[in-house]
Amino acid sequence: MAFDLDMIKKVYDRYSTRVDAARKATGKHLTLTEKILYAHLSEGDAKTAFGRGVDYVDFAPDRVAMQDATAQMALLQFMQAGRPQVAVPSTVHCDHLIQAKVGAVADLHTAVDINREVYDFLASVSDKYGIGFWKAGAGIIHQVVLENYAFPGGMMIGTDSHTPNAGGLGMIAIGVGGADACDVMAGLPWELKFPKLIGVKLTGKLSGWSSAKDVILKVAGILTVKGGTGAIVEYFGEGARSLSATGKGTICNMGAEIGATTSVFGYDDKIAAYLKGTKRADIAELADAVAEHLTGDEEVYANPEQYFDQVIEINLSELEPHINGPFTPDLAWPISKFATAVKENNWPAKLEVGLIGSCTNSSYEDITRSASIAKQAIDKHLTTKAEFTITPGSELVRYTVDRDGYLDTFAQMGGVVLANACGPCIGQWARHTDDPTRKNSIITSFNRNFAKRQDGNPNTHAFVASPEIVTALAIAGDLTFNPLTDTLTNANGEQVKLDEPLGIEMPVKGYAVEDAGYQAPAEDGSQVQVLVDPKSSRLQLLEPFAAWEGVDIKGLKLLIKAKGKCTTDHISMAGPWLKFRGHLDNISNNMLIGAINYFNNTADSVKNELTGEYGPVPATQRDYKANGIGSIVVGDENYGEGSSREHAAMEPRHLGVRAILVKSFARIHETNLKKQGMLGITFADNNDYDKIQEDDTIDITGLTEFAPGKQLTVVLNHKDGSVESFPVNHTYNAQQIEWFKAGGALNIIRKQMAS
Repeated sequence: MAFDLDMIKKVYDRYSTRVDAARKATGKHLTLTEKILYAHLSEGDAKTAFGRGVDYVDFAPDRVAMQDATAQMALLQFMQAGRPQVAVPSTVHCDHLIQAKVGAVADLHTAVDINREVYDFLASVSDKYGIGFWKAGAGIIHQVVLENYAFPGGMMIGTDSHTPNAGGLGMIAIGVGGADACDVMAGLPWELKFPKLIGVKLTGKLSGWSSAKDVILKVAGILTVKGGTGAIVEYFGEGARSLSATGKGTICNMGAEIGATTSVFGYDDKIAAYLKGTKRADIAELADAVAEHLTGDEEVYANPEQYFDQVIEINLSELEPHINGPFTPDLAWPISKFATAVKENNWPAKLEVGLIGSCTNSSYEDITRSASIAKQAIDKHLTTKAEFTITPGSELVRYTVDRDGYLDTFAQMGGVVLANACGPCIGQWARHTDDPTRKNSIITSFNRNFAKRQDGNPNTHAFVASPEIVTALAIAGDLTFNPLTDTLTNANGEQVKLDEPLGIEMPVKGYAVEDAGYQAPAEDGSQVQVLVDPKSSRLQLLEPFAAWEGVDIKGLKLLIKAKGKCTTDHISMAGPWLKFRGHLDNISNNMLIGAINYFNNTADSVKNELTGEYGPVPATQRDYKANGIGSIVVGDENYGEGSSREHAAMEPRHLGVRAILVKSFARIHETNLKKQGMLGITFADNNDYDKIQEDDTIDITGLTEFAPGKQLTVVLNHKDGSVESFPVNHTYNAQQIEWFKAGGALNIIRKQMAS
């Protein structure tokens, strides 16, 4: 039986009324995206149409999901909200703090030991406030949500950028920062700028080596890492209906890599079958009753150009397998052209490690398709040339594929099964390497491949592909190997060719598990004590940020002018820093240490204007803070791309950075900055980026008349005594300006709850 079935019934009971009201308000046929959004307006039935990319709208999501790394800060904030219990169904999933080193059993045992303080904190907070708790080893948040909580036509937010994975079951699922989660758990409306709509029409049907992963790898190549910013991507067409539910989830998951707000598929037979296969036939029955509202109107899909802001069409029958990378997930190569790209770009052709699994590709179907390739290696006497790891997405999947013999197949071909956790995908990987300075190549079925993302090594060239392509290339140990056309030499000296992968969407004998890892909260949490040791290095109770002083901000020092790509991994690294996610002061010691300083092309080396010496970014900022001096960070395009981690916004705020000035922001990061009371502004003319000099003292004026749509002014006081200024833009609405004035949204929530 499904979780929260009464809540789902209530959502479906109002669907017809809400959709009818939306049609009347907009005066047109509706996409699936619009149906779900208008059905979740916090005000109830729609009374007016909203402008895409223009109007900020308040929504009422059905649920909240949090992973352990981000849940710490989200729940530390929620503890200050003054509520006795969460207002909507919410869950915590312990998946980020498990480091991959030896293998599943040993790594999980080590993680439970070293993270006991954090796990105990999360379990007790969950117990107290009515939150479902998934223990370490239960699985990766997005796979667990897909198996247990996602439902067609629903709306959820999650404190992880790959929350859109639930779009595979027809749900609008959006990655957010912890402050947004805090709002929804506190029962407040959740604000989002009404998104633009990108329609992707899928025709034909996948076959051979091509998979659902290749759909999103191709889309990433078309739209780039910021082409989906401010938009929801809706997939439709006969090709969409032919994809498995978990394949749909893979596509939606990696939609985060094109900057999309989220991605979604309409309800169909494949989704219904997955719901039934995961013991949620009751939800499928409810969805069947309102099925017409759980997909876009026929007229929309017949004439998509009239209803979407952009339309892309992909014929699945002609889709080649793709390999994307290195260093960015949107550098897309059809496999027929990849070997040439490797040679022409002088990327290391020798493949050292192949890694499959993660939240993006760890379904039963993924595992079986990969295992069919691994079985061929055994049967055809091939020796696997690269290291090979398998990360199951959940205990449900792991137990089932183990029962069905697939893990044994991987073991026979030399694979190592890791814990049901994020592991290497997020840098939680104690990689075995003899020379970390050597240029090397790895290939994964993960979603991101930024420099240093997986192993902390800037020399690692990481590529992204489907699990079956990863498996084939790991066997070959060679990036230039094309399994569609090339042969390999086996132990007998024979030339053998790998056959096309074969997979099973769902287990014939059904899913099985002994202990899924779920812990229900106490029925009455009022007596549960949540203790945080004041001496702890990993947990720290939060202090409210100071309110704006009411005057223009002047005398700012330039902390860093970041050059090129500056993701949330550059701003607040993961890996070993994950252990400090619940301690704001300690984790602030990683602030911007990955960003490249424009003036010396070096990471974590900036000029301290008080001493004239170069030093680490966090230490320099702490010196400014100790002397009562504010600072500003300047950045390039799509600043804050990547993970939803709000620490990338909270750390600068905590250390005294007053403003972030960039060419453009990634959506989640810009929202996180606003929530924390930070000033996030963009160049009106990107050429003004070049005017900023290392020794500038900077003023921001116009704040006393801070208003929506009204430009502010940046004044550069150069060291030679000259002064120049230029206008800057912002996207703050009236409510967000109040967050800025109050010192952060949480300060306003606290006052509201107190009254």
